[in-house]
Amino acid sequence: MGNPDLIFALAGAGALLAAVLPRLLNRRPFSLPLACLIGGILLYLLPLDLPTPDPVAHRALVEHATEICVLISLMGAGLAINRRFGPRAWASTWRLLGWTLPLTVVGVAGAACLLLDWPPAAALLLGAVLAPTDPVLASDVQVGEPVDSEKADDEVRFTLTSEAGLNDGLAFPLVFAAIAMAAAGGSGWAGEWVLVDLLYRCGAGLLCGLLAGKLLGRLFFRAQVSDLRLAEHRDGFVALAATFLAYGLTELVHGYGFIAVFVTACTIRAAERTHGYNGVLHGFIEQIERLFTAWLILLLGGFVAVGGLAALTWRGAAVSLLLLLVIRPLTGWVAQLGGRAGPRERGVTAFFGIRGIGSLFYLAYALGHADFGVPAEELWAVVAFTVLVSLVLHGVTATPIMSRLDRLRDRAGDAGTEPAARHL
Repeated sequence: MGNPDLIFALAGAGALLAAVLPRLLNRRPFSLPLACLIGGILLYLLPLDLPTPDPVAHRALVEHATEICVLISLMGAGLAINRRFGPRAWASTWRLLGWTLPLTVVGVAGAACLLLDWPPAAALLLGAVLAPTDPVLASDVQVGEPVDSEKADDEVRFTLTSEAGLNDGLAFPLVFAAIAMAAAGGSGWAGEWVLVDLLYRCGAGLLCGLLAGKLLGRLFFRAQVSDLRLAEHRDGFVALAATFLAYGLTELVHGYGFIAVFVTACTIRAAERTHGYNGVLHGFIEQIERLFTAWLILLLGGFVAVGGLAALTWRGAAVSLLLLLVIRPLTGWVAQLGGRAGPRERGVTAFFGIRGIGSLFYLAYALGHADFGVPAEELWAVVAFTVLVSLVLHGVTATPIMSRLDRLRDRAGDAGTEPAARHL
């Protein structure tokens, strides 16, 4: 179990680093998650009495810890988006969700079948688990804080943030399909999956998110009783209340809570776009998100240090590299052809398909519901390796690439080109 006093001390040190490092690393090609990863590896190499970060033995703990982190990041993403919701304004998002997400699942599942010789259910699970993106692990590629202008979010940051906000929930039906396939072993599960896991659960998540966001937005900004008009009291922790309330109520009716939380956040943001309380809510949730992320990545580093990747084969590593270097960039590029973004913006958006905490959650969740015919240690090794490579690759390249893209955009704007994005 480890020394409790030492754990408290290290948790405090991790929280302090989560506050200090973003400022020290600002504008440098070295992200906070990457620093936490290296710190976790070094920490677990020392002769200290620390708990073993074993996701197989502590599956339920990993599931709930990562679940909370994903929920908080979804609320933060929704509150940060300045662009008004609409079919055309969000066209780049729909392209990635409609094309890149399913094609990624098919590509990864196919690679797992061919290279790893895994059963279909396990291959589908790997594709579903690695499908969602996670911009929180590279803050330079997500939108910033809420501002009054609806045009403040550039196309790359907006697309990556909105994509991650929605595909974290849309991956759930695919995970359920893998679970159903593993449990049934045949095709008898497909009808119920379409009606319940795909249509009903997605619809319930969307509807509950809209209702929760409308009600909470009205309470925050337009309540008749001033004491209930929470925007005037500026309590940031209310963002956590909205997160857990939307998630819990949606899950109670068996909808997808991840979808509901993101939709709730976007709806609250739309209720009063120019109010300063949006910044208060986002600022609080961003701090909690950074704290949870730092702790979890420290433990991921510890997992690596104690031999968590021992079950990884070169074939498993090849599947991970194929996803990050071929499948995501290719499908992301193709999905955006003919869209709003220019060539450079398409390339950057396609490249930054960051994998992170959501993948760890989905794997922990699925392993608690079915046996996929593959050792859990091997599944964890492939998924953890993918997250590690993504964390290093995207964490190092995010700052220089986004800085260069911003400079090119500024030059295009100074030259008077309209719209600038198409000429990047």
